[in-house]
Amino acid sequence: MIVDTHAHLDMEEYDGDRAEVIQRARDNGVDYILNIGCDLRSSLRSVELTEEYDFIYATAGVHPHDVKNINGTTYGELRKLLAHPKTLALGEIGLDYYKDFSPRDVQRQHFQKQVELAREMRKPIVVHCRDANDDIAAILSKYYPNNDGPPGIFHCFSGDEELARKALDMGFYISFAGTVTFKKAEALREVVKIVPGHRLFLETDCPYLAPLPHRGKRNEPSYVNLTAEKIAEIRGLTVEDVRRSTSQNFHELFGIGEGAKTGTITYRIRNSLYLNLTNRCTADCVFCTRLTHPVVQGHNLKLEREPTAEEVWRSIDDPKKYDEVVFCGYGEPTLRLNAIKEVARKIKDAGGRVRLNTNGHGNVINKRNILPELAGLVDEISVSLNADTSEAYDEICRPLPSYRNGIFDKVKEFIAEARKYVPEVQVTIVTQQSGVDERRCEEIVKDQFGVKYRPRRLDLVG
Repeated sequence: MIVDTHAHLDMEEYDGDRAEVIQRARDNGVDYILNIGCDLRSSLRSVELTEEYDFIYATAGVHPHDVKNINGTTYGELRKLLAHPKTLALGEIGLDYYKDFSPRDVQRQHFQKQVELAREMRKPIVVHCRDANDDIAAILSKYYPNNDGPPGIFHCFSGDEELARKALDMGFYISFAGTVTFKKAEALREVVKIVPGHRLFLETDCPYLAPLPHRGKRNEPSYVNLTAEKIAEIRGLTVEDVRRSTSQNFHELFGIGEGAKTGTITYRIRNSLYLNLTNRCTADCVFCTRLTHPVVQGHNLKLEREPTAEEVWRSIDDPKKYDEVVFCGYGEPTLRLNAIKEVARKIKDAGGRVRLNTNGHGNVINKRNILPELAGLVDEISVSLNADTSEAYDEICRPLPSYRNGIFDKVKEFIAEARKYVPEVQVTIVTQQSGVDERRCEEIVKDQFGVKYRPRRLDLVG
């Protein structure tokens, strides 16, 4: 399943073969298309397309190029279009200081008025921003100061990392088009890396911006697969991972499609199989969405109950077909040590490779050194450190009250002890956490433990 979240199939470029283009999208796995209005005429035509095709949805709005033509009846007509059951958002709206087809003061005036209309009607917005980063961020921050949705989508993102972070902080999704495939788009590809998987969208912006190898030709929705392939390459994922997570995002923002089912025991990312043993944890990290949004790359990891060791084992088809089987989930696996040992033994007997992801609290949880018990069962252990001092650790990882004031040292002891019993040990931190010296974290890991160090951006690959 894949979604093109921004198309202009109403345009004259498709007058000769529109039906064939739409069928080609379906034949190439495009399940939904969001057709975007740029003025009243295109918004109306978008709505008409939704009535011709059940998998096409619409938006209605006035593009910054066209706001100079807004008159006294425009907003009334917009209200009617937005009331249609298949009109999902208001857009595309925004600011374009590159072409300046409308005066900038008029652009700002009607951008704000359309945002206010969207807020009134509880509709997300589709944002167009070109060479107007500061003004876009300043205006939107007035209306979405506290991640107070529904926000919407920054479409065909072309801004820098600073704008991306501001948009994410306000709750927006960020959508990438075929431009990510262009040879000189290295800066844009760096932005792709920082967008969390649960805030990512794909689009074509057809008929414009066809991805390689079709650059310079008419774009069409079926080409969204080429953008998905490039984004998967950039983020170190499979195309299936990208399709699944972006389709789930479409459902979460618009309620269209199928949501990820809860109760997931096993889930695949790349060619690793992850095991979801528990949602309980001995920490409540500031960056963790375990309790608020337990979705990783399109997999909903909320458990209605904890699976038995036998249920976990039965959910694994063939351990040898995966690069690794990982005890992870959205909780601390060592809270279920016996299940880890029982399942890991079966995985190893079946010829599989085992990794354990942990916060390093296992010895404290189980009131003994558990690492000798994992010898021969776990091939690699990955420990989340996430801080360079005990004080920073307590602030960021927020361990249970009884674990505070000393658990950081216990985690470091766990890492040192792990080297004796587990062939491969790595230590990770989530980067860009306030109050943490990342260089010092790396020094601690390499100088004190001599193990692999991996800084990771939050939710880049789940």
